[in-house]
Amino acid sequence: TDGLGPGFPVPVEITPFCHEHTMRTVAALPSCEGCKAVLRMGSSSSNVPDGDEIAVTDNGNYIVDLHFEEPIKDAVKMAEEIKTTVGVVDHGLFCGLTTAVIIAGSDGISVKEA
Repeated sequence: TDGLGPGFPVPVEITPFCHEHTMRTVAALPSCEGCKAVLRMGSSSSNVPDGDEIAVTDNGNYIVDLHFEEPIKDAVKMAEEIKTTVGVVDHGLFCGLTTAVIIAGSDGISVKEA
């Protein structure tokens, strides 16, 4: 099966204003079907909860981690849908920025060309 993940959550930077609405909107996007949107707590540099306060970026925004149980089928579509959502600043899907991906796993190292 080709797809991205689900081993690591996709980070999405959102504005604090109406952040709960933005979280729900992102989670309801067709390309994000099946994700669980979790507001990052504690340090903004870690993707694990390590505090009781909402994690705040250097720009004063919040981070929502999108957790998936299945691989993301269309990362490009997801990137476009997330980026055009009101309240979203940016996301951690870096589509169209490279021509190859190096994948390291228990079965060795492989390269996928674009």
